[in-house]
Amino acid sequence: MDKLYWLDQIKLQDRSKVGDKAFYLSKIIQRGYPVVPGFVVSAEILRQFLENLNSSESLVADLPHSSLHLDVTNWRQLQQVASRLRQEILTATVPQQWVSNIFQAAREWQTGCLILRPTLAVSTTTPGMKNISGLLESVFCQCEPEAIASALKRTWSQIFRARSLLYWQHSGINLQQINLAILVQPVENAIASGLLTADPSGWEIEATWGLGIAIALGEVQPDVYYIQPETGVVLEQQLGNKMLAYSVDNAAPGAFSQPVANSVLTTNHTCLTTYLLQEAQQKQYALQEEYLQQIIALGTQLVSELGKTFTIKWTIAQQPTSSKLYITQVSPSQSVIPHLHFIRGLGAAGGRVVANAVVIINSQQKPEQLPKGVILVVPTVTPDWLPLLQQVAGVITEQGGLTSHAAILARELSIAAVVNATSATTLIQTGERLLLDGDRGEVYRIKGDSKEEMDKGKEENLLSSHHPSPKVSHPAVTSHLPMIATQLLVNLSQSTLIEQVQSLPVDGVGLLRSELMVLNILSGQHPNSWILGGRQAELLELWSDQIMQFARAFAPRPVFYRSLDWRSHDLPSLSDNLESSPQSMLGERGTFSYLRNPAVFELELQALASVQQAGYTNVNLLLPFVRTVEEFIFCRRKVEQAFLTEVSEFQLWMMAEVPSVLFLLPEYVKAGAAGISIGTNDLTQLLLGVDREQGQLAKVFNERHPAVMKAIAQLIQMAESAGIPCSICGQAPALYPEIIDQLVEWGITSISVEPEAVERTYQAIARAEQRLILAAARRKLH
Repeated sequence: MDKLYWLDQIKLQDRSKVGDKAFYLSKIIQRGYPVVPGFVVSAEILRQFLENLNSSESLVADLPHSSLHLDVTNWRQLQQVASRLRQEILTATVPQQWVSNIFQAAREWQTGCLILRPTLAVSTTTPGMKNISGLLESVFCQCEPEAIASALKRTWSQIFRARSLLYWQHSGINLQQINLAILVQPVENAIASGLLTADPSGWEIEATWGLGIAIALGEVQPDVYYIQPETGVVLEQQLGNKMLAYSVDNAAPGAFSQPVANSVLTTNHTCLTTYLLQEAQQKQYALQEEYLQQIIALGTQLVSELGKTFTIKWTIAQQPTSSKLYITQVSPSQSVIPHLHFIRGLGAAGGRVVANAVVIINSQQKPEQLPKGVILVVPTVTPDWLPLLQQVAGVITEQGGLTSHAAILARELSIAAVVNATSATTLIQTGERLLLDGDRGEVYRIKGDSKEEMDKGKEENLLSSHHPSPKVSHPAVTSHLPMIATQLLVNLSQSTLIEQVQSLPVDGVGLLRSELMVLNILSGQHPNSWILGGRQAELLELWSDQIMQFARAFAPRPVFYRSLDWRSHDLPSLSDNLESSPQSMLGERGTFSYLRNPAVFELELQALASVQQAGYTNVNLLLPFVRTVEEFIFCRRKVEQAFLTEVSEFQLWMMAEVPSVLFLLPEYVKAGAAGISIGTNDLTQLLLGVDREQGQLAKVFNERHPAVMKAIAQLIQMAESAGIPCSICGQAPALYPEIIDQLVEWGITSISVEPEAVERTYQAIARAEQRLILAAARRKLH
């Protein structure tokens, strides 16, 4: 290591060595502005480190000269390459002399905690590189050699994460163009921290107690001050929702160690602590008037240096005898074009919402909670995200099609959603203000929460002026609605929606999704864990109560309860050691899993029996993902052993979603199937070989494909020939109302859709039936 680059000594020719973040800070500190001191470990050090990696693997040996041309659409290969490269870096040894130089330099600050900030310079003219600031994360560590070495490797390894590799490839950047340096700075306890965002139309100051990590993680709603740039007058201020704060070590009273998952910052938890704010402090603004005026004055000065559009991060350091305002980061102006969307995906759930973004980089690291009313941005969503989705105003996923879990959950919860938004977690940063258009599948970045109602109106008019959003209402059963002969049912899973749904013009619940329903009662544990832990009776009572709420609300209308249909990778937070193939796309799901481990299925049947014993005879059982007649017979015998069939109204149905049903339906009817419900989501996947989470394929291969439509027609006709009812409960009728004409013409007996689609499906059924009646009348006349 030749030298460290101190912020107050960096020259123009050093920019590619120290990266843009450090370069901009150096310009400010050398003009006399208060910047937290620091030095830079140059990009050349990373190159030397990569060249000295001792590995026989050609993939690693070629670094840093490899262009890393990957097929980024092959997610498995992308993840494997990223994991291998990062593992090589994290297990390598950093030369002792490098670590010693950094440690000796940092000791001058007499601090116990350091922050290592990635500072990047990319030698390319590729447009859009200004969006790169959220791609790499800062790393906190103790000021001691071993921790410093580990933090260096963790920071360097980030350029080889899957999302980074994806970004480089999409931006046309190869490894030789990436200059990653590391800015090392001390971390002191802070009275308050936050951001100042300036543009010609107005300034916005965000503030929270303690270090600014809480804002970056989206764990608090900061105080907000709206400032008139010309005069520095505070036009408006809003008290945030600040329950916790961060400090260094155990300086804060009542501090406790808390992991910081899914963050835009990586922490060493022996360096930082989280503490709960007293209730009185939560109700106070984080900035005293003195500090607020200091920040405004600083912003006024910076206009002459940075122009009218810029963002700074600031902190008010808590020193032994005083406090001092410091700048911790300077961001150059970003071009925000409010009249054009900046991300396009698939509109999966209708509606528009304006809110702050919370970005979760790794879907496997699900946070315990999210701030209420935010827009969640995440690679993908599995069913166990349901409790979190109940708190958000909208959701954006990088993967998934119109029948993905994110799409289905969003539609049921009536929150706007865009799926298949490529690189969303890279392009969007936590805290950014977004306008999410779930109707058009577009996401717009806007300049903060509008200062005036007029501006807020402009944001909404931006879209509604050329694409008005339809108002979705749920009419009660009234005399003005036309009569329909085809039954209209509703898909549900959440008891919280019963009150608003039970008055809809529906004939019952066509699909009660048990796996989503019971997430509300499982407390994060798989049902097997409850049973093995001796809590079977407790779980049975909770399960029965959940089903009974639906039975009671819709009686005497039927409720079709679909028993559990879980795949291990759908519910990564619920461990089940009995699952032997967690990486399988299909998993040992549906009725086959009941053969392997019947205990949970038997518990479900006991819960249904309890509902019957309570006097509710309107609940039927719908078996999921039935592959063979033998599986069905096994389940039918279990049903009989639970005495469910002694209630004459009870019916045992099965899902028709595995293509083998097209050949075996007569055998299933002989075995006792009283009806079928077509699951178009899985039927489409299995007929066309399309994963519902792959949005690009789903655009082309969907339920309207001729093969899928022919399969649906065949199932309806076979059911009619067998004398059993045939329903359809997949997303097809709701997503593509135009196929309802064909479903009615073919003789479908019932259609089950999400609550938000009830009104338009009712009207579509009515029109289809009227056309059939009119056509029959005309044929009779002629």
